[in-house]
Amino acid sequence: MRNLTEANLTDAVLARLARTENRRFKAVMESLIRHLHAFIRDVELSEAEWAAAINFLTATGQKCDADRQEFILLSDVLGVSMLVDAINHRGGDGATESTVLGPFYIEGAPDLPAGFDISHGGPGEPTEVSGRVLTGDGKPIEGAVLDVWQTAPNGFYSTQDPNQDRFNLRGRFRTDDKGEYFFRTIKPTSYPVPTDGPVGVILNAMGRHPMRPAHLHFIVTAPGYERLTTHLFVEGDPYLGSDVVFGVKSSLVVDFKRKPGGKTLEAKYDFGLKRAT
Repeated sequence: MRNLTEANLTDAVLARLARTENRRFKAVMESLIRHLHAFIRDVELSEAEWAAAINFLTATGQKCDADRQEFILLSDVLGVSMLVDAINHRGGDGATESTVLGPFYIEGAPDLPAGFDISHGGPGEPTEVSGRVLTGDGKPIEGAVLDVWQTAPNGFYSTQDPNQDRFNLRGRFRTDDKGEYFFRTIKPTSYPVPTDGPVGVILNAMGRHPMRPAHLHFIVTAPGYERLTTHLFVEGDPYLGSDVVFGVKSSLVVDFKRKPGGKTLEAKYDFGLKRAT
């Protein structure tokens, strides 16, 4: 086509995909082009606005490094991460509900024995976390791995804070022959997502707060079962109804109760895994 106009440009771009061999890639790109072009027509995007968008995405990439993923954070605050998660993990079969991974997971956390304190006796309210990992029909899974991480009381993950050891408040635990796990930590606290980058700019422009309700992160895995990425949220947190990344689900909210004696909290939760297909 030699005479491209506002009316026929989308069809011309789509026609260039005719020789695409990967059918899934072609389907995704066709939909992306149609929706992107429709969005531009809908808002009648100006050249200055499109340039600002390109600069925003460039700055987002420049803010990423080995320990910070600004694009994941952007996806989270726009609700995209949770929508992808919801589509890919539709639950059922007794499986625990999933939620976002977040931008601060790191691999390589140490394997630790049951009962280990991942806070290493640091500041915060001492907390015991325990429960079981089960099949969809309630049978225990021995040897399941729980990869756990959380922020310190100052609201920073270890990779954000040079004063913390890299694997502070992180660890991997295995279930015993009864499917049980147990570790010690401190009560999680609510905290703001980073606002010193492009995501902070867009949150401010939307008039939104940057807070996440207090939670523990978990990745639970076992051979023959689907990987579960989820949180346990603290009942009573003021941000449960307005999580900046839309990650809260009622089934993942847990009471952190004070044990007799008043010095230690405890939280109990059983995870259910879905068989891999």
